[in-house]
Parts: sequence; C-alpha cells; structure tokens
Amino acid sequence: MPPPIARVATLAAALLVAACATPPAPPLSPEAIGEVRAGSGVLNGYLDRTLLPDSLALLPPPPAEGSPAAAADLDAHRATRALRGSPRWALAAQDAELRFPAAGRTFQCALDAPITAERSPNLNMVLRRTLADAGLATYRAKDRYQRTRPFVALKESTCSPAEEPRLVKDGSYPSGHSALGWAWGLVLASIAPDRADALLQRAHAYGQSRVICGVHWQSDVDAGRVMGAAAFARLQSDPTFSAQLALARAEYEALRAQGAKAPGDCAAEAAALKR
Repeated sequence: MPPPIARVATLAAALLVAACATPPAPPLSPEAIGEVRAGSGVLNGYLDRTLLPDSLALLPPPPAEGSPAAAADLDAHRATRALRGSPRWALAAQDAELRFPAAGRTFQCALDAPITAERSPNLNMVLRRTLADAGLATYRAKDRYQRTRPFVALKESTCSPAEEPRLVKDGSYPSGHSALGWAWGLVLASIAPDRADALLQRAHAYGQSRVICGVHWQSDVDAGRVMGAAAFARLQSDPTFSAQLALARAEYEALRAQGAKAPGDCAAEAAALKR
C-alpha cells in the first residue's frame, strides 16, 4: 500500500486531470437537438418534460367570470383597441412570430447586438431551446382551464389572423408567448448585464404585445411571466444550459469588442414601444 503522501499526490493528480478535461460543447445542430414536434421548427429544450415547472401548482386559477379581476382584464383589453393599425399593433404582430431566424431578431435592439446563427450561434441557440422550456411549462394550466381568448369571447379579429384557427383550440391562461418572452429577457440580461434594463423592458413589452394583439387577457400575460421566471430558475441546474450560456456571454462580449451594433430600424421600434 503506498504511503499516505503518495496516495494524496495520486488523488490530487487525478482531480487535476478531471478538472482540466474539456466538457463536450453544447450542440449547435438542429438535427442533433431534434424538434418538439416533427416539422414544427421548435427545437427541444434543455429540460426533460418531467423537470418543467408545474403551472398548476404555481398559478392560481384564472379570474372567474363576473369577478373584479375579470372586469379588469376586459378594461385592459378595451384600452388597447385604439392601437389597432398603429406601429405598436404592427410590432405586436411581429412579436407573435416564434420561428427562427425572425424570432431571434426580436431582442436585437434591446441587446444592441446581432442575434443570428452566423454571428452568435450559441446566443441564438440559447433562445431557440429556452423557447420550448418556458413555453411548455405553461401547458398543465392551459389544458386544465381552457380559458377562452379575448378575440373569441368578443368576436374580434387579431393582429395575427393566420394564428387564429390554432389559437381558438388553445387555452388562453397562462400566455406561452409571455412565458418565453420573459424567460428570454432574463437569459439575455444574465448574458449582458450592462443591457439588463433595456432587455427586461423589451421582455415586458413582448408580453404586452399579446394583449394588444387581442389573443390574451392581461392576467394571462402576468401569469405567463411567472412561468417564464420559474423556467429560468429551473434551468440554472442544467449543465448544458449553463455551458451554452457561458459561450453565449463570450460571443456577446466579442461582438461588443468588435463594435457590432443591432441591425434594423431600432429608432422605429423605440417609437412604437412608446405608444
């Protein structure tokens, strides 16, 4: 049996080798990650579905018909009808798009940097995968409550008419878009703390776009943000997410060092968001 000092040296060497071992890089290939549903373009998240936050456990039921909270939802909806046809209405329609690369451009102005598969592949992939984690976390409550959406209840049109046939069959509470939008804001704020205020303001506006669009009540959106935060918290223990987040942070810092700026008309976006 080797002397104690030799045993300690051997153990130290083994620990050093383990610490220096390079973990495999998180996948960037959509084919390697796979889709939530074949042909959907929505990639699998980082979390196994059994590990998603439980929206039934975390959220109260939606406002009851005739309650003060339901009346407040109706008032909030009516207050946004004046925005129909405005630049803010058009931005709400853009915010409805969840397909990439279009969805990746949503936060470029707030980040003040490009979010593309070419220039920031890990940053782009973090958003693509957390979309599923946050969005799917809403479905236990969605399926249980099957709340009727505003445009259905009030027989109105929305800012994204192509979505309407699908949305009629999908519960309104909580908002999946708001969940993933708030999760994206938290993810991006952790990557770019110098832009945190702008990113969280944009994440809040992203949720409000669903009220403006007429596809969600305000309480749906508020509850969605809770689920987005819950998903972000749960992701902290996932090693693949943590590794990809670190790579995304390095990409952002490199883009800033290069003087890269957000493409697109950010002045027009800022003007629309003031409405």
